[in-house]
Amino acid sequence: MDSPSIGYGRPHQDGAVLDLFTTWAHRTPDAPALIDGERTYSYAELDHLADRTAEALRDRVGPGDLLGVCLGHSVDLVAVTLAAAKLGAVHLPLGPRPGEHRLRAVAEQLRPACLIGEPDLLPPGGDRLPLDLPTGGVVAALAPGEQVRVPAGTHYAVLTSGSTGTPKAVAVTEPALGALLHWYRELTGLGPGERHSLLIGVAFDPHVMELWAGLTSGAALVVAPEAVRWDSGALTDWWCEAGITVAVLPTPLAEPVLGRPWPAGSALRHLTVGGDRLRRAPGPDVTAAVHNAYGPAEATVTTTVHTMAPGVDHGAGAPPIGLPIAGAVVLVTDEDGRPVPRGVAGELRIGGRGLAAGYLDPELTARRFVGAPEGVDGTDRVYRTGDRVVMRPDGVLEFHGRLDDQVKVSGVRIEPAEVEAAFERDPRVRRAVVAAEQAPTGGVRLLAFVQPEDGAPGADGGADPERLLDAVRPWLPEQAVPSAVRLVERYPLDANGKVDRHALLAAEQPEPVGEEGDTPVERTVLKLCRELIGRADLGPADNFLASGGNSLAAARLLEALESEYGIRLRAPLVLRQPDLRAVARLVEERVAASAATA
Repeated sequence: MDSPSIGYGRPHQDGAVLDLFTTWAHRTPDAPALIDGERTYSYAELDHLADRTAEALRDRVGPGDLLGVCLGHSVDLVAVTLAAAKLGAVHLPLGPRPGEHRLRAVAEQLRPACLIGEPDLLPPGGDRLPLDLPTGGVVAALAPGEQVRVPAGTHYAVLTSGSTGTPKAVAVTEPALGALLHWYRELTGLGPGERHSLLIGVAFDPHVMELWAGLTSGAALVVAPEAVRWDSGALTDWWCEAGITVAVLPTPLAEPVLGRPWPAGSALRHLTVGGDRLRRAPGPDVTAAVHNAYGPAEATVTTTVHTMAPGVDHGAGAPPIGLPIAGAVVLVTDEDGRPVPRGVAGELRIGGRGLAAGYLDPELTARRFVGAPEGVDGTDRVYRTGDRVVMRPDGVLEFHGRLDDQVKVSGVRIEPAEVEAAFERDPRVRRAVVAAEQAPTGGVRLLAFVQPEDGAPGADGGADPERLLDAVRPWLPEQAVPSAVRLVERYPLDANGKVDRHALLAAEQPEPVGEEGDTPVERTVLKLCRELIGRADLGPADNFLASGGNSLAAARLLEALESEYGIRLRAPLVLRQPDLRAVARLVEERVAASAATA
């Protein structure tokens, strides 16, 4: 009988969270705990700031209360996070700009006891309490009334990706977070004298691992400047300048970093990548161990990891998502929840020590957190991820896309990830994204948006759409062959860093089209921004950020401009420009200056 698709991580070790920080504050009070630009805060200073903040809130915020935090990467954020733990409150990181509607939904439906942020950002009403924090101008908005029920022992809650309108918040206990941090510290060797970047968006759950990993290890957290979140070149420069030894990156930012020559003299030893399917392995010049991590918020940030050792050629293929971490239980099941044989695709279900307590919605918890099937040890319940995976004979998991991405074409069920994989077998293709749309004549048709490898397009037509289609036909059933192939230089991304298929399809529409530019550079800037943001109506007078651009789109814009014109621009300068015409003018000036000095 074939082995079932069940995998177990090695036995886990529990780990403290707040107690470990307090231990370091007493053992090494003068050691650097947080470096923010020119200012360094010691463990003792952070402990004092957290105590002062907790004392200010103590009469109104207690154990089990939700405390929403609307702050960016700063000493204020770290002090408030520590204060929440000292109070036994449930930390709910929302980020510095959560959006008016999203914040209102949190306030109305989750009813946190307290929201902390800048006064103009917070919803009106309730008592306002100024907090004595280094940055200044931060207040706590204390809300009356009863909040939603939070599972006992919850340490933090996080809104899952895609939550709009009705918040879908995951509750994670301290034992689950402590076990994750213990595994991560062992993986990276993080400890005193090390420097860990503080870069991941505050509203996303890997930020919690990043922040607490530094505070519980005796290492220093280093706040990343704003520009490095937009620019892979600036990021690697900063790693070297700041002496970063351990870092976490979202996949869309990690891929261009791995595509560049590795920075000489970098002290980086470990780089953990996660958030989307990684399609680029590190080259042999990479001197850090690269960990391709997978895990939903419902399983405390990380469930599986595939480690790629430094200095080894790992090939050009997409790395797998690896083996379960300590304490994790993974299984691949059919539609009825039964484990399938290894080598057969199915839904990934997760159990074990890292499983979240559930959602702050009992009905949703009952639907997604279900009983473990018979024959599975080490867990009595599992989380249904909705992710389609295959467990190889050696137990390593390969990610094959989302189950809910499946579409029917001419009555045949098609998995877009399989079509994408067929294109990506071709050495001329760096990446492929397949999306389904309603055909003008009725029914559904598939469109493939293909990003060619550098140098593939040329006079010989190597990346010609028809040739690419011909190459995938032998791999696919007739119904799965896309109706058309579109060559793209880059993909529009949503706010969570994933490819926005809706924007890709919207860009297919011929109308409306914005005003064209007056110069060749203006027209190029408009073309790039329309592709990146997924809006065909952008014109020269539109502002990049106001039109829907985000940090990930800006990073790709900077890389595209560098590739097109051979100039290096910094994100803050570009983003200060009032409109796209001004961005083009800036490019023209830099090109002229570069030519004058050549």
